[in-house]
Amino acid sequence: MSKLTDIMKNRMAFSFELFPPKTEKGTATLLGEGGVLDKLMTMKPDYISCTYGAGGTNVGLQVPVLDAIKAKGADPVAHFTCIGNTREGIREQLQNYLDHGIENVLALRGDLPFGWTGTGGDLRYATELVKFIRQEFGDKFTIAVAGSPEGHIACRSLEADISFLKQKQDEGADFIMTQLCWDMDQFRRWMDAIRKAGITMPVDVGIMPVLAMDSTINMALSRNGCVIPRALSEIISKHWIFPNPFAPNESEESIAAKKAAFLEAGLEYTVRLIDEYRVCGISGIHLYALNKYEHVARLVEMSGIKDM
Repeated sequence: MSKLTDIMKNRMAFSFELFPPKTEKGTATLLGEGGVLDKLMTMKPDYISCTYGAGGTNVGLQVPVLDAIKAKGADPVAHFTCIGNTREGIREQLQNYLDHGIENVLALRGDLPFGWTGTGGDLRYATELVKFIRQEFGDKFTIAVAGSPEGHIACRSLEADISFLKQKQDEGADFIMTQLCWDMDQFRRWMDAIRKAGITMPVDVGIMPVLAMDSTINMALSRNGCVIPRALSEIISKHWIFPNPFAPNESEESIAAKKAAFLEAGLEYTVRLIDEYRVCGISGIHLYALNKYEHVARLVEMSGIKDM
């Protein structure tokens, strides 16, 4: 298969993100015959990535998911973190990817588990991981790195964050996969800033579909510190579940009606977001599929980003 960056040179790439299932039922739903992965493949994605749990949790199922992605005909991309990893352990795991024909990695520091103050491993930052991969494996991997349009929550400033992104490029990274960002004004400022900083890597935009109120709030605030723009805030307010989405006490009928209405408004909001992203000079759309199909398929059809 062509390198992912070759695809991005010719057209906008299209891809999904999955996570390793936590149960046998989840594995069957995702990987079984006629399951979610089979259905996602009908949309002919250029690649599908699979996450790597914080602190190394649930990583055992990552390779089987990546194997299945490759077997179905899409390029697999392995998320890989520094958390709890020694240099020797990193070398062994990366070689295992190559042994399975997995030649694309997203090099991450990783979210620190609760209470941790460092990675607990030999490498502290994604910049070090990118450098290590290039030193140990040369050009055997295509390396993606994370970009944070609003700045990583752990970084001292947006300018510092951009400088570290430039360092990742200098160490040999190939393209950027962004963290979620709903603030389009900030995204456009960030795109201008990284280009002025000499960052030429293709930008593949990570998009979390707005499907449920609780998960939307959780993703924005629990780890990422993301801005919730006025338009999205209005959708949340209009469909608010009392006393709050995480501990509702309304009637089941009221909650169900609000969730259904929020879903429709959220899909429309996400389509408008995709429209804005597509005219920003990006190189790809990377949808967080959340191991689901129906809502993602509707979003792809509504946005027109892929011929169905």
